[in-house]
Amino acid sequence: MRLTVFWQRMADHFGSGYADTFARDHVMTELGGLTVHGALDAGWAAKDVWSVVCTVMNVPGEKR
Repeated sequence: MRLTVFWQRMADHFGSGYADTFARDHVMTELGGLTVHGALDAGWAAKDVWSVVCTVMNVPGEKR
């Protein structure tokens, strides 16, 4: 998954204003105690980060 697709999905689910705030501030155990930005910066694949976000935040199947 390209980062542009990842960020579009984040914006589609959380709204364009909140997506970055969530990605910057929400620490997730499933990402090794990192935020979305931290996980991406640490080398996590965007598709893996999106999968964690979907699981943790109960993103509906049609948005996954």
